[in-house]
Amino acid sequence: MEFTDNKKIYFASDFHLGVPTYEKSLEREKRIVAWLNSIKQDCGELYLLGDVFDFWFEYKTVVPRGYVRLLGKLAEFTDAGIPVYYFTGNHDMWVFDYLPHELNVKVFREAIERTYNGKQFYIGHGDGLGPGDHGYKFIKKVFANKICQWLFARLHPNFAFWFAQYWSRKSRIATELEDEKFLGEEKEWLVIHSKELLGKKHYDYLIFGHRHLPLDIKLNDTSRYINLGEWVNYNSFAVFDGTELELKYFNPSAIAKS
Repeated sequence: MEFTDNKKIYFASDFHLGVPTYEKSLEREKRIVAWLNSIKQDCGELYLLGDVFDFWFEYKTVVPRGYVRLLGKLAEFTDAGIPVYYFTGNHDMWVFDYLPHELNVKVFREAIERTYNGKQFYIGHGDGLGPGDHGYKFIKKVFANKICQWLFARLHPNFAFWFAQYWSRKSRIATELEDEKFLGEEKEWLVIHSKELLGKKHYDYLIFGHRHLPLDIKLNDTSRYINLGEWVNYNSFAVFDGTELELKYFNPSAIAKS
């Protein structure tokens, strides 16, 4: 796909809206909306790479309360003809048809490949990829199971959301603990996975979320691994201007002064 008209492609991940408190989540949501406002004019496409919500489950006629500022802004993007692509993560894998039907957002459950201006992209959330973490990979299969989803939907929303949010608030991102340190290229599982992918096919950029650390690692002479970080601590995102991909950080105070 050729990208023209001076438009850019934006990538962000791991907003984790809903934790650790309503107040802090709302503050973060407003910051995200401010970022979206700042990029709308030159945004040609927007990729959200998962864990946008720290917990999400859709009943047939019930969705989580709140997040109206973000959801309204995404609808504004798609109404303006800006494609929005949403990848489910390990915290929001129970996104079903609400976002596509209400917001015209395209939802992906697996990594995808894209080509822009001759550059090859591999894009996904990143959970369950690479070596190790067998316990989580098993749990992910349970959560993705249609029978398990049907059983969870039989719970009353008041109890189901209380129970899910109780466990969600115990996560590292929710308790605002310092995330894992960079393990080094030889131990970072998404770096390992990216190198395995490059052994089969060339990609210029392999872009993931999930890891919570903003990372830009050169894998060979032409390929880079990008992790988008998260918005509790970093406000990090990536942008492709048609020629190069760059990892950046949103500074809301700079917007306020402009």
